[in-house]
Amino acid sequence: MAAIVEGPKIAALSCGKPAYLVVLLPGHDCDSQALVDHALNWAPTMPKAEFLAAELSCAEDGAGSSRWFDMDDPSPAKMAAGVKTIAPLLDDFLDEMLAQRRLPDSHLALVGFSQGAMLALHLGLRRPKPMAAVVAFSGALVLDSPASEIVSKPPVLLIHGDADPVAPFAGMTNAKDRLKALGVPVMCLKRPGLGHAIDDEGVIVAGDFLTKFVRHKPTEKPDDHDEDHAHS
Repeated sequence: MAAIVEGPKIAALSCGKPAYLVVLLPGHDCDSQALVDHALNWAPTMPKAEFLAAELSCAEDGAGSSRWFDMDDPSPAKMAAGVKTIAPLLDDFLDEMLAQRRLPDSHLALVGFSQGAMLALHLGLRRPKPMAAVVAFSGALVLDSPASEIVSKPPVLLIHGDADPVAPFAGMTNAKDRLKALGVPVMCLKRPGLGHAIDDEGVIVAGDFLTKFVRHKPTEKPDDHDEDHAHS
C-alpha cells in the first residue's frame, strides 16, 4: 500500500528543536535530494527551520519515490486524479510531522516542484488551519477550486520557466488568475528561457519569500506582482 515517508532532510541549524518546518515535495526531473540541495541555500537565513523531503513509498523495502503519480498520461484529467489520490495521504503525513515536532500549521511551509507543486497548491488551499507559505516551481492548479473548498489562503509564490516542455508556462498564468480570483495572495516569477527545472534566480527568490513569510511578519503581505514585474 502506498504511504508517504520521510526522505532526506536538513536539521535546524540552531541545533535545538525546530521552530518551523518546510516540507519539500519533489517531482519530475527534480528528486528529493536535489530539492534538499536547493534548501541548503535557504537554511542560513532560517536557522530555526527544519527542511524535510517527503516521498511516496510503494515498495516493500520502504524506498521512496519522487514520482507521485503516473506521468505516462499527462492529461489534465489524469493529473487531477493523481492529486486526488495522493492528497489525503500527504495531508495525514503533514499532520504527523507537525505533531512530532509540536508545531502548528502556521509554522509550516510547502515547497513543491512539478507534481509536488500541484500537491502543494492543492493542500495549501484546503488544510483547515492556514500554513505560513507555499512555493510552487513548474506546477499548475490541476483541479477546479470552488470557493467552498478553499479554507486557507496562505501567501503563494509561483515560479516557472517560459520554455518548460513538461508543464507549460500557461499553467502559471492560469494558476495566478485563479488564485487571485479566490482572494489568495500570490506572487509570480517568470524565468525566461528556462525549461522544466529550478535555476539560481528561482532559488534566491524562493529563499527570500520563505524567510519573509515563514518567520511571521504579520504586517507584511506578498507584493501583488505578476510575471511582468517579478524578477526575470
